[in-house]
Amino acid sequence: MTQVKTGDTVRIHYTGTLNDGTTFDSSAGRDPLEFVVGSGQIIPGLDKAIPGMTVGDKKTVEIAPEEAYGPVHAEGRQAVPRQEIPNDIPLDLGTQLQVQTPNGQTMNVTVAEVTETEVTLDANHPLAGKDLTFAIELVEIA
Repeated sequence: MTQVKTGDTVRIHYTGTLNDGTTFDSSAGRDPLEFVVGSGQIIPGLDKAIPGMTVGDKKTVEIAPEEAYGPVHAEGRQAVPRQEIPNDIPLDLGTQLQVQTPNGQTMNVTVAEVTETEVTLDANHPLAGKDLTFAIELVEIA
C-alpha cells in the first residue's frame, strides 16, 4: 500500500473533540477534507499525523495548543466603551462579530464580557489554548 508523504494531496474524514468530549468540528455528512500534506493548509499537529498513513487507516491524535490554534493571548482581548457599539449589534456572550481594524482589515472577534459601561471583545481563535483530539480516517491519496 502507498503511504502518505509530504506534498501528497489527501482526503480525510475527521471528528475533532475537546477534553470534555464536545465535538467542535466534523466532516460527518460532508465531503472529506482535502489538503496538501505539509503545506500549512491545516493545523500543524494534524498535518504531522498524516505522513505514513495508508488508505483506510484510522487513528486518533491528541494535539496541544502549540500545534493547533496557539495559546490564548491577553493582548487579543480589548475592552470597548459600550456607547461606541451600535444598539442593533447583539452583545450576548459568545456572539461572533466582525470588526474593522484601524488599517481597514476585517477581524473576527467574540463577545467575551459585557458590563454596564464596557464590552470586552476577544480576537483569539475560539479554540486557542485548548487541547484538541482528532479521530481521522485516510480516505484517499489523490
